[in-house]
Amino acid sequence: MMIPAWALHMDQLAAAGEPFLFILDFERTQPIVLPLKDVSGQRLDGGIRFQINKNRSEASRNKHEITFSKTPVSFEDYEHGFEKVMKAIKAGDTYLLNLSYATKMTGLPSLEEIYDAVSAPYKLLVPGRFLLFSPEQFVAVTDGIIRTYPMKGTIDASVPDAEAILLADIKEQEEHATVVDLLRNDLSIVSKKVTVNRYRYLTEIKTGDKSLLQCSSEISGILDEGYAGKPGSIMHALLPAGSVTGAPKKKTVELITEIEPEPRGYYTGVFGVFDGTNLDSAVMIRMIEERPDGHYYRSGGGITYRSVAEQEYQEILDKVYIPL
Repeated sequence: MMIPAWALHMDQLAAAGEPFLFILDFERTQPIVLPLKDVSGQRLDGGIRFQINKNRSEASRNKHEITFSKTPVSFEDYEHGFEKVMKAIKAGDTYLLNLSYATKMTGLPSLEEIYDAVSAPYKLLVPGRFLLFSPEQFVAVTDGIIRTYPMKGTIDASVPDAEAILLADIKEQEEHATVVDLLRNDLSIVSKKVTVNRYRYLTEIKTGDKSLLQCSSEISGILDEGYAGKPGSIMHALLPAGSVTGAPKKKTVELITEIEPEPRGYYTGVFGVFDGTNLDSAVMIRMIEERPDGHYYRSGGGITYRSVAEQEYQEILDKVYIPL
């Protein structure tokens, strides 16, 4: 398997014990790999800022209210893409595809102000380009053990018996099982003794005007000798992230490129830090992009044969939030 230049660079930095930040877009055509000693020197309208795996209570220093208006894709346009996915499912080309769209946001303060206000385990600001506040860890490597935490399944926490409803939902059960199986197989590329340690546990995310329950699992493995100390090779083998693509992965990624109205760019890519010994990373979901005509928020959801267009459309709307 040919290793791209960005992955080789990551491996070389790791071999030298050099801590670094990496930001890998979905298509892996615009990778950013920076030694941590250089990150503070990056002057992109103030510099790249990031936070890795912090407690939510530690994440926000400025809890003022942020209000905004949103103009999502129309249901008709969403349904058009949804029907293409259902056609592919019926043809047997995919059985789970994460379909995403952009929502225009108006009335926002600067991305720097939002960065200071939002509360999330993983945050990343690349000034003039995007702001990320992700709840989803991708992979962590500690002492030769690799872990991943796929997140699939969302419900409004205010719904009566929300937890029981989410856990009992057959569509959500099947979708989560598919992603866990996909990530288990992905980890087996780089590790052995792959185990599902926790299955379908729930976490609550406060979105400002509501709270969401989200369902995750934990999978781990022991890194193979050929991948130990090679974070670039690991990322090259595992990307794109299975929780934001679908299954089978290769064909589903091709379908995403055909069906979605625009390239994903950094949305649903991965960013993280290698600290000289260990690695932690996040899936780049919950993102506000800064474009010439304003701010856009990308969101998506998994489509299976059980999906209902109206429900899936509502899910992408529910995911457009700023966690304070």
